[in-house]
Amino acid sequence: MSTGSARSTRTGAPGPDRPWTSGSSTPIGWPLPRPRPSSRSSWSGISPVPPTNIAASVPHILVVGSLAYDDVETPFDRRREVLGGAASYFSMAARMYAPVRLVGVVGEDFAESDLDRLRAREIDLGGVVREPGRSFRWLGRYNYELNTAETINTDLGVFSGWEPRVPDGFRDSEVVFLANIHPEVQLRTLEQIREPRIVALDTMNYWIERERAALLTVMARADIVTVNEAEARQLCGTHSIIRAGREILKLGPRAVAIKRGEYGAVLFTRDRTFWAPAFPLEEVRDPTGAGDAFAGGLVGHLARADKIDDAALCTAVLHGTVCASFAVEDFSVAGIEKAEAEGVARRMRELGALVAI
Repeated sequence: MSTGSARSTRTGAPGPDRPWTSGSSTPIGWPLPRPRPSSRSSWSGISPVPPTNIAASVPHILVVGSLAYDDVETPFDRRREVLGGAASYFSMAARMYAPVRLVGVVGEDFAESDLDRLRAREIDLGGVVREPGRSFRWLGRYNYELNTAETINTDLGVFSGWEPRVPDGFRDSEVVFLANIHPEVQLRTLEQIREPRIVALDTMNYWIERERAALLTVMARADIVTVNEAEARQLCGTHSIIRAGREILKLGPRAVAIKRGEYGAVLFTRDRTFWAPAFPLEEVRDPTGAGDAFAGGLVGHLARADKIDDAALCTAVLHGTVCASFAVEDFSVAGIEKAEAEGVARRMRELGALVAI
């Protein structure tokens, strides 16, 4: 399986004691009627599996990112015009843990049936707008290793120049995931959230190379950063993953998860380094959204925790690898779309047996 190391060839940092707080568009979607999360007291432990029911007290997760159509080619098969985008994969994973609110943009050509697939998983699309023009499209190809995607073509469409507007009803979201978009846009989006308890973000090589200053600024505002191996090395100018993880921590985040594809992921905190294996699969069909599904499982698990300590973070990384394993079993979002909490629980038990001595 892959935790998403594949990436296409496409105001002051907080101190060590910082707490875990931090026109033509037409709205689509509908606000889901959910109670406001209640205040929670001490957390009694780490659950190795996601509950099958989402309690009203679980905070909402806000994701800001892309909804897209992908053309994906592997040595074994090809799919055209399939649902993709970071926000799609993340939401399909995170919805098994907590209620999800999505902020994104689609074009006139985006099928209502694809939005219905997200609605069917109780993902709140009240922050998605439809604008004149074409939807974001990506065409990529994988070789037999399935770890690196070669970008054949990218058409940003309405995603180019999009400025996210977080609806008033979403601004109380306690957990925020800033998917791979321009770091200045990530920062402006974050400033629209009132009092986030957890902020996680993803980025890519393009922003590391071209928007480094803005990226470092928003990283200093994040609690958790997810990157793949190549991005970690590029960001820190080192071949060593261990050195890169520790250097990223110095930029401000409280935790860094480096995605290593079929080799799992490694978590860095100030006090711990945790090497998580990938969930073993005999067949991987499409790794395109693995990294975003990984983030969905990781952030989803943390959304349920009243206390974010190293044990919770390590468990969250394992949830991320399990969600990624579902994502890569089929093309597009089909694998993670079919996943349910019971299946995640089963794979968490199997993964736990692998890491136990």
